[in-house]
Amino acid sequence: MSKENDKQFVTEITPQGEDFSRWYIDVIKKADLMDYSPVRGCIVFKPDGFEIWEHIKDEMDRRFRETGHRNAYFPMFIPESFFQKEKEHVEGFNPELPWVTEAGGEKLEERLAIRPTSETIIGHMYSKWIQSYRDLPVLINQWANVVRWEKRTLPFLRTSEFLWQEGHTAHETEEEAREETMKMLEIYREVVEEYLAIPVITGQKTKSEKFAGAVDTFSIEAMMKDGRAVQAGTSHYMGTNFAKAFEIQYLSRNNVLELAHTTSWGTSTRLIGALIMVHGDDRGLVLPPKVAPTQVVMIPIGPPKTRDAVVGRADELFAELKKAGIRVKMDDRSDVRPGWKFNEYEMRGVPIRLEIGPRDMENGVCVLVSRITGEKKVVEQANLVEEIQTMLTQVQADMLDRARTFMSDNFYSVDTLDEMKELMENKRGFTLAGWCGSEACEDKVREVTGATSRNIPFQPAEEKHTCLACGEKAQHTVVFARAY
Repeated sequence: MSKENDKQFVTEITPQGEDFSRWYIDVIKKADLMDYSPVRGCIVFKPDGFEIWEHIKDEMDRRFRETGHRNAYFPMFIPESFFQKEKEHVEGFNPELPWVTEAGGEKLEERLAIRPTSETIIGHMYSKWIQSYRDLPVLINQWANVVRWEKRTLPFLRTSEFLWQEGHTAHETEEEAREETMKMLEIYREVVEEYLAIPVITGQKTKSEKFAGAVDTFSIEAMMKDGRAVQAGTSHYMGTNFAKAFEIQYLSRNNVLELAHTTSWGTSTRLIGALIMVHGDDRGLVLPPKVAPTQVVMIPIGPPKTRDAVVGRADELFAELKKAGIRVKMDDRSDVRPGWKFNEYEMRGVPIRLEIGPRDMENGVCVLVSRITGEKKVVEQANLVEEIQTMLTQVQADMLDRARTFMSDNFYSVDTLDEMKELMENKRGFTLAGWCGSEACEDKVREVTGATSRNIPFQPAEEKHTCLACGEKAQHTVVFARAY
């Protein structure tokens, strides 16, 4: 295979600066993460794409269990009458609901929704399970699929069916429920920043952006390389709204019937889309070592006469890495040029490439190449496990640092709507602005700039004092951005 073909392998990916959306589709297809299904808006997760989700899931699940939560599973079919019990909730989801109207050749007496989220069915069950304060708190999480019939879809980021986890808890007091809400938001922040190397802005959603039926919604917001936002996770304090609707009551310590305070919180496979858009480059995927399906790819190099010896030594090193818990893959194909392999695994985002040839064998060394910097490092084979573990840790830290720098460089402070409009038209990124609290002003920002309020950050870089839309006193400092 010629060097020209090696080069063409990479040029088949549209450059980010030319068309970011096209780049995204090119990358997820060529990296073999997914394929389109025959059903509009639905995707098939291929093994690499699903394994990324499994690594995220395992880390989340570990943290949930450490904080006392347990997993359960609830039906995906929800009676229509359940949605009618919480008016705001059904209004928020009704446009996206698919309905089952027939089964077994007969029309159903009551339509069944395919779950968009499980507050209603879980509320119904909690009303049966919770009778006394002794039954509280209830700390349950569910790993499941949900369906929201989206008009515009984008693989991983917005699909008609997606995978997620949804936590649902019930508590004696508002204080306990609010503490739970913030605890889970912090778990999301930790996993997304420390595990996916994606920096986020943590804060509270405005009233118009909060979850349907919630009292307060809190979110973590991430910046993609095109400057758009992705809501990477949400946590909701539901108050007693669902407890009233579904009669989740308990006999208190004072022998009085009280309503439980509930929460819900969730993250989904849109994190995979965010991961790709935050770290990817014009050569393809760039995966953080902690979630990469393959952390190290080994590529033996050399002429046919030395091939067996090189591959034999590579097999020994492979076994050492595997034993140390490193996710390693060997590519010893003899009918594919090394240059093609280098391009392929760069495009797939493998954090480290290990090259070993006949001369390396003689000298007891091998070459490590970093995906994010391209730098080559010659290391002793005797220290290979330690060298790779150190390099993986460094790559993970460097990726978070790079993403933080990108966010900082593309974060702007504005005081007026005209300033924001100019920024949105000529630059990419987030803006920090003052807001009076009026929905009319929030709507005006959306109409004029195409940006929505992402959240009211807990720790804004600065406090704004004037509403960008009306010029009146600001009640909040808000992050605005165009979003997926």
